Amino acid sequence: MDRLAAMRAFCRIVERRNMARAAEDLGVSPALLSRELKLLEASLGCTLIARTTRTMSLTGHGRIYYEEALRILADVERVEARMRAGAGRVQGMLRVNAPHSFGTEVLSPLLPGFLARHPELELTLSFDDHVIDMVEGGYDLSIRIRPGLPDSGLVARRIAPVRQRLFAAPAYLERRGTPGAPADLAQHAALAYEHSEAAGAWQLSGPGGSETVAIAPRLRLGSSLVLRDMLIAGEGIGTLPDFLSDGAEAEGRLVRVLPGWELPERQVFAVTASRLGADARTLAFIDHLTEALRGHSSA
Repeated sequence: MDRLAAMRAFCRIVERRNMARAAEDLGVSPALLSRELKLLEASLGCTLIARTTRTMSLTGHGRIYYEEALRILADVERVEARMRAGAGRVQGMLRVNAPHSFGTEVLSPLLPGFLARHPELELTLSFDDHVIDMVEGGYDLSIRIRPGLPDSGLVARRIAPVRQRLFAAPAYLERRGTPGAPADLAQHAALAYEHSEAAGAWQLSGPGGSETVAIAPRLRLGSSLVLRDMLIAGEGIGTLPDFLSDGAEAEGRLVRVLPGWELPERQVFAVTASRLGADARTLAFIDHLTEALRGHSSA
């Protein structure tokens, strides 16, 4: 039961002194409004309105509940009015959660510019590779990198695509040979990201169509930063997102394996608990990140 909605409905019934007129004001049927009143009374364990076929009157409990409900609803309205008045200003505390590697490699370099642009803002940035409960954790915004997100009460906005490809160190390939086809991967040491949606297989798309390659990882790592380090160290073949691989590839520390093949594209999602949660602070952060990634995603 939506307690505030039930309070508002009850107060409207009392003020209109008629179930049909109150239902009309609220845009619901009298039968539905009557059921809502019964549910409210059942949850409180007392009768709020004494009803006959022709009249209704407040009970003693009903009068107390009406007075307290009016006070609570007035307090809520004052808080909401205060929030609306300040909704356009980027100020106060913003709590953001993001995967550790993305936070370190992508978000961290963006923070000085973002904070300089919004001097009245306070920021708490938490890094966690597990999917967290935003509401329980008290976060305004969560950055998630997934092929897609399941249907839920959360609101997700796509920020940028992320390409996921296979890499190894030149020294490893010199030692073990370079795979020429997906089937050749079975002869190599595979390194896997522990929190991947499919850590036991690589689904590849390339010139030959789509192939799923089962892997028995030599190492399963809970940090994609450590995974990158192990690949650079020559421990095997593994997958990396472009924001982790680009620098090492440009420097020659990693090379593409099966360059014509890629894993399913992932997306950077900005997730809020509700549309009302996307206030000025949250939107400012999302816009700053979108602007920063626009050039990267088009490269």
